[in-house]
Amino acid sequence: MEALTTSRVVPLQVPCRKLSSLSADFSCLEFKRYPCRSGRVSIMNHPKLLRPVTASVQPQELSALEHQGNVVPSKEILDLWRDVEAVCFDVDSTVCVDEGIDELAEFCGAGKAVAEWTARAMGGSVPFEEALAARLSLFKPSLSKVEEYLQKRPPSLSPGIEELVKKLRANKIDVYLISGGFRQMINPVASILGIPRENIFANNILFGDSGEFVGFDENEPTSRSGGKAKAVQQIREARLYKTMAMIGDGATDLEARKPGGADLFICYAGVQLREAVAAQADWLIFKFEPLINSLD
Repeated sequence: MEALTTSRVVPLQVPCRKLSSLSADFSCLEFKRYPCRSGRVSIMNHPKLLRPVTASVQPQELSALEHQGNVVPSKEILDLWRDVEAVCFDVDSTVCVDEGIDELAEFCGAGKAVAEWTARAMGGSVPFEEALAARLSLFKPSLSKVEEYLQKRPPSLSPGIEELVKKLRANKIDVYLISGGFRQMINPVASILGIPRENIFANNILFGDSGEFVGFDENEPTSRSGGKAKAVQQIREARLYKTMAMIGDGATDLEARKPGGADLFICYAGVQLREAVAAQADWLIFKFEPLINSLD
C-alpha cells in the first residue's frame, strides 16, 4: 500500500470475477482489551476463518513497459533472491488487488470522502500517522461494520501469490506480511496463505466496550512514517536473518531496503505502477511467476 507517494501512479486495469461471499464463523472472534484514555478498547482478531474465498484475476500484459532496465534482473540480484531467508510482503496492491482502507470506507458509505482526502494527501509531506487518523475519522468503522465487511467482502488475492508463498515455504523461507492496513482485514489473508499471526506487522482498529470506533493503536510501528522499514529491522534483529527481501508497490516498501533492513527490494507493479518507485527497484515485476520460476 502506498497512499502518500508523490510519484506518478499508473493504475492497471485488473479484471476480476465477482466473488461469492466469505462465510466466517464470528463466534470464534477473539477480543483483546487495551487501556486508553477513554477507557477500555477491544481489538478484534480472527483466530479461524471458515471457507475463505480468493479472487481469480488475470493482470494485463505490460509490453509497453519492457524498456525498464530492471525487468530482467542481474545475476547479483538473482543470487540475492535465491539466497533469501525471509521475504516481507506489502499487502494492499501487492498480496491483494485492492486498497483495504479505501474498500472498507466505500463499504461504510464514505468511499468518495476518503478517496478525496487521499488525493489531497498525495500532494506530499503528510506524515502517515496523520493521514491514517484523518481517513479513519471520516467514517469511524464500528466493530459490527467491520464484521459485516469481512463476511461480505472476501480477500481478493493477486494472481500467483498463493503459489509463490507455497514455493517460499517449501524452500524453508519465512514469510511476513507488513502493512499500513489493519490486522482485522489482513488476518483472513494470512489464514488463506498459511502465514502465522506472529508474522503479521500491521495496524489495529480499536473499539470501545460497545463496539464503537475509538481510534487505532499508535504503538504499532506501521502506524507511523518509516514504520515498514522499522518493522523489517525488528524482524532481522530478532531472527538474525542473513538475507531479506521486501516486495511491494510503494515508497514505504522501498524504504525498507536499507542497512539492517531488507537487502533486496522487488517492486510488484501488477496492480499499481508507481514509476518513481519502480525506477529504484532492484527487480521490477508485473507477475509473480518470475519469482516462482527462479526458485526452481
